[in-house]
Amino acid sequence: MKRSLRSLDKDIQRAQTYEEWFSACREHDRLSGADKWKTVDRSPNYDYELIRSRLARIQRARQRRDVNQLVFHMHEGLHGNLGNISNPRLYQHSLTGTKNLIENYLGEVQSALEYLCDHEFEQFPLKQKLDFFQTTGQAFGQSALMLSGGGSLGLFHIGVVKALWEQNLLPPVISGSSAGSIIAAVVGSHTDAELLERLEPENLYLEAFKYVGWTGLFKGKPVLDGDHLEACLEENIPDMTFEEAYRKTGREINITVSPYDRHQESRLLNWRTSPHVLIRKATLASCAIPGIYPPVQLWGKNIDGEHVPYIPGRKFVDGSIKDDLPVRRLSRLYGVNHSIVSQTNPHVVPFLSRELEQRGLSWVFSDWALRNVTMNLRYALTLTQRYVESNDTGLMLDKLQSIVRQKYLGDINIVPPRQPLSVLKTLRNPTLADVREYIRLGERATWPRIEMVQNTTAISRVFRDCMARLDDLEAQRLGDDISAPAQSNAS
Repeated sequence: MKRSLRSLDKDIQRAQTYEEWFSACREHDRLSGADKWKTVDRSPNYDYELIRSRLARIQRARQRRDVNQLVFHMHEGLHGNLGNISNPRLYQHSLTGTKNLIENYLGEVQSALEYLCDHEFEQFPLKQKLDFFQTTGQAFGQSALMLSGGGSLGLFHIGVVKALWEQNLLPPVISGSSAGSIIAAVVGSHTDAELLERLEPENLYLEAFKYVGWTGLFKGKPVLDGDHLEACLEENIPDMTFEEAYRKTGREINITVSPYDRHQESRLLNWRTSPHVLIRKATLASCAIPGIYPPVQLWGKNIDGEHVPYIPGRKFVDGSIKDDLPVRRLSRLYGVNHSIVSQTNPHVVPFLSRELEQRGLSWVFSDWALRNVTMNLRYALTLTQRYVESNDTGLMLDKLQSIVRQKYLGDINIVPPRQPLSVLKTLRNPTLADVREYIRLGERATWPRIEMVQNTTAISRVFRDCMARLDDLEAQRLGDDISAPAQSNAS
């Protein structure tokens, strides 16, 4: 038995695709006894009695074709973390999946929603059905993928995106800050057919860094050439606005930028709040690390399609400084209440757990120590700011305080393995071999999270698919109603 498990451990490490990895992990669960754990409903980590009861009621209503009762159960009882079923601890006991009860419950809810969507009922007409799916789906919420900053280390995000996309789990709402904004912009401006080719390492142009000189840092001049970075972005991102990208791909990308002013709040650029802003310029601004790159003037398109300055006189810098993970604004704009975070910031990654859930006395102590250091640093920065008159120095302190204050984790976190020397590559142009390795690391770090992502996003994905089908049905019936009088008049 032990020999077989060791052999499977090697197969897991050598896996080149998710399918190979999953197959080896599933066999490992069978031999290790983890599959038996899945069959037992009981666990202190979730309310199994509540889930068991709700599952039985939904099954009973669907079997009896009691539409009113089924709608009632869906309307009043759906919750993304009902009974704590999204608890990361429920994914620690096995390499694949979680309790069978949880997966059966999620499967039954999906079946019930599709049953209500795809069948016609006299007591549940289309208008009422549309209202139910829209209001209940909006109340349930949805997930967003959030890509952090990290310089060249942000290439890790490509592997994360690729792994999620290949399993049809890439959320339609994506945010990106700094390096993450580049990947978000590439994904948001290419269709699925184009993305398959674009995400190949050979098709990415990544000569982003050209040094002007470190001596300029002490004279208020940038260290890196902003024009060179912009030329790199032009090779990867089409010349289009946020609205044009959304109309093309259906993906709602969001890019954070920070004002080049003291005490100003960051902006979240997207097709809803700033539809006519050019994505390239937004990405350039989000990557403009103060002191390293020059601040950026945003541009947009006017009503005639001409390129014009956006908010003339105001410049913007690195988005991750003020709001690396803009979860609150995504919640307000899109109803996002669940986040999948790919985190590569070099000042954050060394302190994050690679486990699905941090635990143990060592973690409690380190968390306490980190909180105390953070609190003291924030206090020191606040005191220092009171005595600073220079705008540039005050701006730098303001940004440092924002970095200390931020939260860098989400509900599901995908983090690269610890590599102490990787920070030296942050502002260095990667080789083709580097790009392949970053993508490989991103994929492998995502694979253990795939089933957790699949389960936690299952219901919101069904709501989205059902709404699309119902919208098409409504449009079809509306077209039939319009054409019927015309045919009658012609006869």
